[in-house]
Amino acid sequence: MLREPWLIDPLGHLIGGERIESFFADIYEREALVVVHNQPTRFEGLMTIDDVDRIVTNVDLREGQLDLADASATTRKLARSDYVDDAGYIDRGAVADYHRGGATIILQQAHQMEPSLGRLCRGLEATFSCHVQTNLYLTPPNAQGFKTHYDNHDVFVIQVAGEKAWRLYDKPVETPFRGEEFRAGVHAPGELRQEFVLRAGDCAYVPRGMMHDASTSGLEPSLHVTVGLITKTWADLMLEAVSEAALRSPELRRSLPPDYARSSFDRVAARAHFTKLAEIVARDARLDPALDLLADSFIRSRAADNRNAVRDASKPIGNDETFAARALCPHRLAEDGEALVLIAPGGEVNFPASDRPALERALTGAPFRAGDLPSAEKPKDIVAKLVAYGLIARV
Repeated sequence: MLREPWLIDPLGHLIGGERIESFFADIYEREALVVVHNQPTRFEGLMTIDDVDRIVTNVDLREGQLDLADASATTRKLARSDYVDDAGYIDRGAVADYHRGGATIILQQAHQMEPSLGRLCRGLEATFSCHVQTNLYLTPPNAQGFKTHYDNHDVFVIQVAGEKAWRLYDKPVETPFRGEEFRAGVHAPGELRQEFVLRAGDCAYVPRGMMHDASTSGLEPSLHVTVGLITKTWADLMLEAVSEAALRSPELRRSLPPDYARSSFDRVAARAHFTKLAEIVARDARLDPALDLLADSFIRSRAADNRNAVRDASKPIGNDETFAARALCPHRLAEDGEALVLIAPGGEVNFPASDRPALERALTGAPFRAGDLPSAEKPKDIVAKLVAYGLIARV
């Protein structure tokens, strides 16, 4: 049995492979989705309550890595100063004590602490072409961490242990920007639209902007992982396209009038000039350079999945060794003058243009030996470099 089945089809393992097509056609960024798998061990190996205990009681966590939340607090909201010492470290005793009293333990960016979560994130990043992060929530029985709110990024909720009752409401803000935070007293929940209970092995998708709250159901503690999608928007792409168009248009690069901040500034003339500049952008903006820039920035920003690369650094590449490209590892080949640039997680690697056939062969996903690489003067050097950057691995 595969130890981490979500590595084969990450999204399919969360919501079921048969739902993927309809998810992107009808659900994504629009509606919530609740998936009852009736398989309590579906996410076994991802995280356990014992894992949370191990991290909280053994790791010297810094402020911001762990938070506490208790929606039932009536006198005052829990503050970080309640469980962070003067040196900026989490007070383990205070955490355990507040958790005993009903507070939810939140491990922020949990994928940076638990490798299994990191691998799940990398798989989903290949699916959504965006940064994926995880937070972990351990809530005691009969407790609720947060009052009704919305998130400004889409989330998948993976129930790992126990049960949690969820309530979904209206969307006061449709697909909010990343910085468009929920504000209590400003954003009202609206009508209750849906109620459901997630049990171990179940999963839900909640689009950004949808108001929600959740509380433990049953007599056992609840452990769930939220997987957040930090996506790029069409607005991000348009901004890059305008910046790229400005490289070719001096008009877009000229300074604003010196008196634009004064109350006497002539905005009538400014509006006319703005319309003229908008026409230049409409004429000169190009999709491909802007999209390439966003794609390359995304790929470079990922951490290399190069487990064993340091351990095996001194191991020579054998003639009979077989390699294959790592599944779900993003990369792109681009030309820079006479050089060939392989854009990869963590950065980029330069190769002679003559190595293109060899690189294309190595990165197809089909198994190969160094001697199989066409038109390469030093095939073992290519293999060693690709192994170091986590693009291929021994099989």
